[in-house]
Amino acid sequence: MTAVANPATVEECLRMGAGFTQGDRNWIAEQFGPLDARLAAFHADATELEIMVKDREARGQKVTLECWISGREKIVTTSSEEDLHAAIMDVRDDLRRKLNDSKTKQEPRHNRHLREVQLPEVDPSEPLI
Repeated sequence: MTAVANPATVEECLRMGAGFTQGDRNWIAEQFGPLDARLAAFHADATELEIMVKDREARGQKVTLECWISGREKIVTTSSEEDLHAAIMDVRDDLRRKLNDSKTKQEPRHNRHLREVQLPEVDPSEPLI
C-alpha cells in the first residue's frame, strides 16, 4: 500500500449535521479518534464524514453517520441507542467495520478468485536456472 500525501483524519473531515452543534465537535472527534488509523489510507480532500441526530436525547433518538470517500459508495451507519454516547460509539464501530469490509472487497489480495493465478507447468526434465 502506498502512503497518502495528505491522509484523512476525523478532525479534518468531520462535519456536524442536524442535532449537533460546533460545541459538540471536539467531544465527538475525540470519540472517533480510533477511526483515524482506518481513514489514513484515504486522501483528506476526497473524504467527508457527517454525523447527525434526530430527536436528540428523546426516546427514539436516531444517530446517523455518513461517510463519503471519492471512488467508493457512500457508507451510512445508524444507531437507535437511547444513550447518546452509546449511539455515537455504535455508529463509529459500525463505520470502522464497513470501511474494513469495503477495503476487503476492493483489494485483490483478499479475494481468493483474483489471488489464484495459474502457474505454467514445469517440465521436470528441464534444468531450473
